[in-house]
Amino acid sequence: MKKFGVKEIRNVGIFGHGGDGKTSLVEAILFDTGVNNRLGSVDEGTSVMDYDQEEINRKITISSSLAHAEWNNHKLNLIDTPGYANFIADARACMRVVDGAVIVVGANSGVKVQTEAVWEYAQEFEVPVLIYISKMDMERADFQKALDDVRKGLSSIPPVPVQLPVGAEAEFRGVVDLIQMKAYLYKDDLSGKFELKEVPDELMDEAAKRREEMIETLVETDDKMMEKYLEEGDLDQGDCYFCLKKGVIERKFAPILCGASTRNMGIQPLLDMVVMGFPSPQEGKRVSGKNAKTGEIEEQEAMEEGPFSAFVFKTIADPYAGKLTVFRVYSGMINPDSTIYNSTKRVKERIGQIYAMEGKKQKPLGLAMAGDIVAVAKLKETTTGDTFCDEKNPITFEPTKLPLPIISFALTPKSKGDEDKITSALIRLSEEDPTISLSRDEQTGQILLSGMGQVHVEVILEKLKRKFGVAVDLSVPKVPYKETIRMAKKGVIYRHKKQTGGRGQFAEVHFDVSPLDRGAGYEFENALSGMNVPRNFVPAVGKGIAEAMQSGVLAGYPVVDFKVRFYDGKSHEVDSSEMAFKIAAIMALKKGLREANPVLLEPIMEIEVTVPEENMGDIIGDLNSRRGKVLGVDTKGNYQVIKAYVPMAEVLKYAPDLKSMTGGRGQFTMALSHYEGVPSHLTEKIISQSKKEE
Repeated sequence: MKKFGVKEIRNVGIFGHGGDGKTSLVEAILFDTGVNNRLGSVDEGTSVMDYDQEEINRKITISSSLAHAEWNNHKLNLIDTPGYANFIADARACMRVVDGAVIVVGANSGVKVQTEAVWEYAQEFEVPVLIYISKMDMERADFQKALDDVRKGLSSIPPVPVQLPVGAEAEFRGVVDLIQMKAYLYKDDLSGKFELKEVPDELMDEAAKRREEMIETLVETDDKMMEKYLEEGDLDQGDCYFCLKKGVIERKFAPILCGASTRNMGIQPLLDMVVMGFPSPQEGKRVSGKNAKTGEIEEQEAMEEGPFSAFVFKTIADPYAGKLTVFRVYSGMINPDSTIYNSTKRVKERIGQIYAMEGKKQKPLGLAMAGDIVAVAKLKETTTGDTFCDEKNPITFEPTKLPLPIISFALTPKSKGDEDKITSALIRLSEEDPTISLSRDEQTGQILLSGMGQVHVEVILEKLKRKFGVAVDLSVPKVPYKETIRMAKKGVIYRHKKQTGGRGQFAEVHFDVSPLDRGAGYEFENALSGMNVPRNFVPAVGKGIAEAMQSGVLAGYPVVDFKVRFYDGKSHEVDSSEMAFKIAAIMALKKGLREANPVLLEPIMEIEVTVPEENMGDIIGDLNSRRGKVLGVDTKGNYQVIKAYVPMAEVLKYAPDLKSMTGGRGQFTMALSHYEGVPSHLTEKIISQSKKEE
């Protein structure tokens, strides 16, 4: 592959809501730049970028994929990202490493939920953006309506149209470039070939008006250009490009372009804008990391010379190449067959060949330098979020914070003996997708799989079956209830006596049982005096209590927050044994618990729900109906953040409910807070259900 300097590299991410045409845009770019000899299609399953079987089946992007292309003597590193809520975390990880973001908005649908989400990611990471209004050839395509939607929904950076569409829906045939005041008119044969013509007469007045509005915005980026415009009343193309790039890099506005990717129209002007308007790695935002020796924060300059540093933002489980580690090089360079230092894990890794990604294919590179996005295979220790660097100049970049899983299911293998295979397979899949969470509930014994939504979990299971041959059943997780007591019971006495001929069993224990504060756990006090119970039997009594507290007297749930005071008992010099005292302790504790007003406890989750302001009343009402307790409400931009305590049993399926109530705009996080007593009217139902499951 041809070598490019840092100034000739453009790292570009394609972002937007699912179904708005991101992958189709990348497919058209790959065709028009000669990377692919045919125009890939998502609908026909011939896409270079959506190559995973689950993506082909569902016709959506599930995991970000990479490609590279050349345009006007520049190298483009392209990242096609997912746009559906279940997989949007991957887009956030990619936004971290690009220097420019193309936000795709459907001309027939406007700004949607995940468009807003990726826009916020761009603001968070201070990434320059341009907006591409796609699907101009589709039914109900409306450029002005989509533009108005952008102005309303993506308002933090003003949009500036630099193009006008020529026609719409089936009559769409090209774009007017407002800087050149020329029209790109395309052949309708998917070839991408066009003629550069004069602006059509019917669009001339509107184009002139739009150009004047555009220039008035552009000149606000530079005082000298403003003076020139005021003196001469216009700017030439070079001046427009100068102002445009300056404004984009400084994030003062977002250029608006349009096209029809599946018909390969409008792609070349977009590529020109990417090369001209987006910053090179040297012009973009400087990245900072912590010096591992001094603890100081240092900026990394995108230079070929100097210490090597890179950030791992993605891992791919490739069935042929093994694990592929994908990283962005921020400074310096590395060669194949060399050793690099992982400052996060503090280990050295030996790398072989360095690859440029092209969908599922890998193309060997001679080296990787500042600005490159590349992959290496079969690293042993490295995972997503790690930093590579020069061991003599150690630096560590902060890992990207990803959202926590919002829905959990219990897994049961369909074939006996597959439990170990499930665990090992899911661990491998979680290397590729860090938003997967795998755990085992110690109380219920269930294997729990957590993900970003129902579709996310379904895709995981499809991969589990296809790649590892493991099939599982899903069920709603059991709620890990607990039991405790509400009053003290003194003088609990139990005598265990058994005589069956020969040596018998005898033990008697005297307990005081009392409640402790919520969350205190369990306490055992040895208060024996005298020699009624030999001290060597005390550990057996402790073991008996520990065993008995695993299954309470109400519904068989673990018992917590109580104290046992072992103050007396009786023994027999022949018939007493450790087993006898263990049994006596078990039975004494159960007797004491029954007489100490036992009660069920349920887990209470601390939940934080972020919703549009217009949905706040409905969400608070819904939380109250779930026995929730609202703690407070904060404002975050146009959204309201509601904090509340809600019983776990009421929010096991909260993710789809919230999506339905907010049209997909609501988000939430939750974590276990504490345990509280179950209301009396629900206790009998839970006890009855528990007995059915026995």
